[in-house]
Amino acid sequence: MFERFTYGSHCGCSKGLAALLVWMALPVQAADVDILALGDSLTQGYGLIEQEGFVPQLRNWLAEHGRDVRVINGGVSGDTTAGGLARVEWSLTPDIDAMIVTLGGNDLLRGIAPDVARSNIEGILKIAAAHDLEVLLIGMQAPGNYGADYKADFDALYPELAVQYGTLYLESFFAGLIGEGEDPADLGDFMQPDGIHPNGKGVARIVDVIGPMVEALIERVESPPS
Repeated sequence: MFERFTYGSHCGCSKGLAALLVWMALPVQAADVDILALGDSLTQGYGLIEQEGFVPQLRNWLAEHGRDVRVINGGVSGDTTAGGLARVEWSLTPDIDAMIVTLGGNDLLRGIAPDVARSNIEGILKIAAAHDLEVLLIGMQAPGNYGADYKADFDALYPELAVQYGTLYLESFFAGLIGEGEDPADLGDFMQPDGIHPNGKGVARIVDVIGPMVEALIERVESPPS
């Protein structure tokens, strides 16, 4: 499935960029913590009505858990790690306190070398560090069809960079879709027909796992580690 689709590339990047630019033009609303979710179509909410997307569901989850947080949708369909690096600096308005970084799926779909993806993710983390931002880095796993060496190198870049830059780390955006004892073949109930993007039910399960990680991110912002 990795060779037939791109993460929302048929929507084009312009919609995601337009949404981000509209948000940047809006008056700032008071919140305890402001988080930029930097990503591709998985973050942007490809194929879903707005309220079923990742960012709106995460906002609701956090509100239900008593968190006064503003999560900004910085997802751009079709974006690679290079695209994220190119736009991260101007996406970081002064009110941003932290970032969720979810990039790499489109690098995999295009067969981009792991060392290139690593360099781009590291560039994003360096910019975050320069802005004194806390980060939750969400990893991505390569398919086996690129070979064992490619998979090992790509899969390793996320946990290694997380340790190097002291970020919070979650191994996969899809971690919430496979529960203990569940068959991966049953994932169809939680995916859109393309087999890559989650449907609304799938996003809800994803948010149930990512939500506590974002709470940990918020706690770092409010009480920075010594």
